[in-house]
Amino acid sequence: MQRALPFLSNFQTRRGAPLRTWALLAAGLMTAPLLAVALKVLTPGTGDTWAHLLDTVLPDYIRTTLWLCLGVGLGVTALGVGAAWLVTRHDFPGRSTFEWALLLPLAMPAYVMAYAYTDLLQYVGPVQSWLREAFGWRRADYWFPDVRSLGGAIVMFSLVLYPYVYMLARTAFLERGAGMIEAGRVLGLSPLQAFWRLSLPLARPAIAGGVALALMETLADYGTVSYFAVQTFTTGIYRAWFSLGDRTAAAQLAMVLLAFVVVVLVLERVSRGGSRFHDSSLRRSSSTRVRLPAVRGLLATLACLMPLVAGFLLPAGVMLHMAVTDAESPLSPRFFTLAGNSMLVAGSTALLATGLALLIAYAARLHPGGAMRWAHRVAGLGYALPGSVIAVGVLIPVTLLDHGLAAVLRDSFGWQVGLLLTGSIAALVYACVVRYLTAALQAVDSGLARITPRMEQAARMLGHTPTQTLRRVHLPLLRGSALTAALLVFIDVMKELPATLVMRPFNFDTLATQAYTLASDERLAEASAPALAIVVAGLLPLLVLSRQILKSAR
Repeated sequence: MQRALPFLSNFQTRRGAPLRTWALLAAGLMTAPLLAVALKVLTPGTGDTWAHLLDTVLPDYIRTTLWLCLGVGLGVTALGVGAAWLVTRHDFPGRSTFEWALLLPLAMPAYVMAYAYTDLLQYVGPVQSWLREAFGWRRADYWFPDVRSLGGAIVMFSLVLYPYVYMLARTAFLERGAGMIEAGRVLGLSPLQAFWRLSLPLARPAIAGGVALALMETLADYGTVSYFAVQTFTTGIYRAWFSLGDRTAAAQLAMVLLAFVVVVLVLERVSRGGSRFHDSSLRRSSSTRVRLPAVRGLLATLACLMPLVAGFLLPAGVMLHMAVTDAESPLSPRFFTLAGNSMLVAGSTALLATGLALLIAYAARLHPGGAMRWAHRVAGLGYALPGSVIAVGVLIPVTLLDHGLAAVLRDSFGWQVGLLLTGSIAALVYACVVRYLTAALQAVDSGLARITPRMEQAARMLGHTPTQTLRRVHLPLLRGSALTAALLVFIDVMKELPATLVMRPFNFDTLATQAYTLASDERLAEASAPALAIVVAGLLPLLVLSRQILKSAR
């Protein structure tokens, strides 16, 4: 049997060559948008738009983006680490509920929260109206912070994105250092000293990873910063492309934004060092939980309740109230058309992304070295790129391809077909697949890792080709992982705004674009129904994730 294995391996390599070829082509398609943006930057242009941006708004883009990242980084760290420390190391009323409920803000897109808080805190909103009625104030008698500002955007992103830090920090606190915490207590450290000297340093790589995810989501956002009139690179890319009509300037801004993303990823990698995140201890941290006295327990409950209320319950309640009290029924034919469009794009993307993830991950399993290893890595770069960058990168080659096809059809057959792919659903789905293939790859990779290679060896000895092995052996075992991958991609695409705004066909709106358009026109009540539908859709994967949280806590 051992002597047969090298022969079987060579046999598998020969028979799996077509599969590897298709996987390499798929990975190439996923990296084409990034290459297109890089090449567009190098092409000569008028330079007038870039010079104008450099002299006027580019310094503001850099300064605002840096302040936004700094504020969001501090906000998500404070909220996520604090909540994770409370639920893992202390017992207080509601702890078991908060352990999974603190994830709920992930279902709330940042731009939806921005709409809700704008309606709640604006001058004619209920909060300021109540203050004026209660104290008899007029406009000049008091000062109220403007939610539509850089500070407001930082708060919105912090409330929405802190669960990234909470999840990773909670896992790190549970799995690492329970014995060290007890040893520190024996040596006279107080709970706070044990946190600062032991738990926090051990969890630092996990916290850095969560902050990096939150910052990448912040850099990728368009709806919130645009609605709040905060000048960042994402809004600049959209303005350069559509308002100024300069694709080269948009590509140059996209590359600068990509440099920000690369810096975030490099800092996260450097901070991680050689740390690993697998469970290295047989002891769980439940034995080290401290039962808090009544007053401190109440304060801990309030501390966990505040981000949950501010990040999910309050904005969801505001949107629900507007949807119910709106004069127009939220279940109008237009609403179902928008929902159908969103499901069409999200469903098509989920199916394609899951299929490509199976192809690339399985080919990398058969050929773990050389080109396939790099193809597997670069195919997952899309998640690190903002949707606006991917949209620019997709439109450049798709437009060139369209012009080439139109020229060929015109010269060969005399057909005047115009642009076939630009502004089509196919181009939009392609951009979304590039953006969210990473989520599908991670789910499929984790499923394949649980399948022993002996299953493949047995299939080879029975004469199965790699394709037959994938279809008959792996796919039945990967059914759960594939469904998880499809679900994650589906929900992400339902919330996607920047790429959809740029790539959508004419007169084709989704729930996300409709909510953004109506909110931009200050029609918040009408925007509430599509926004609330996005939130409800985002709850589905969180329910699955919450079950895993509860299982891991036992």
